[in-house]
Amino acid sequence: MGMLTIYAFLICGFLFGTAEVYRVSELRQFYHQATKEAAAGEAFYKHMAQYDGREPVILGFKAASEAVMAKYAWSPYAKLKHLKNSAAIFDQAVKLDPDNAEIRFLRYTVEYYVPRYLNLSNNVEEDRRIILNSLFKYPKSGLDAEPGKIMRDFLLTADHCSDQEKQQLRTIKI
Repeated sequence: MGMLTIYAFLICGFLFGTAEVYRVSELRQFYHQATKEAAAGEAFYKHMAQYDGREPVILGFKAASEAVMAKYAWSPYAKLKHLKNSAAIFDQAVKLDPDNAEIRFLRYTVEYYVPRYLNLSNNVEEDRRIILNSLFKYPKSGLDAEPGKIMRDFLLTADHCSDQEKQQLRTIKI
């Protein structure tokens, strides 16, 4: 998704109202692009900063947008401020829907990469457990295919899972 697509997405959202602006399937794409390009990250952050609703998954993306800004911020103070804001919003989202694997995955992907000495990575193991349980129970867990595939593929990289868990993940047909 290029910058032109992102801007078109934002303009259409403003013209058609809140329900159109915050479609989860589009937020997934927007977030993915935001993690790769600073300009997309800033656009995503500005877009999500306007959200004042209480839909748990959308709050999860709002929290992720704060974390994206921490990635691109230059000042250590600004980085820490964005990470703390992200953590607070994730806490709200999880409180509203504690078993939602997508919210847990968003928080996991943020906290996994936060340096441990900042003490902002307290939920990594619990989130990982909930994500894995949802994936292992797929499709009965209620997890949609799109985020399920993203989660499975991510967990198969690096050291996110044991070899046994990776073998189980590879057998899941999504």
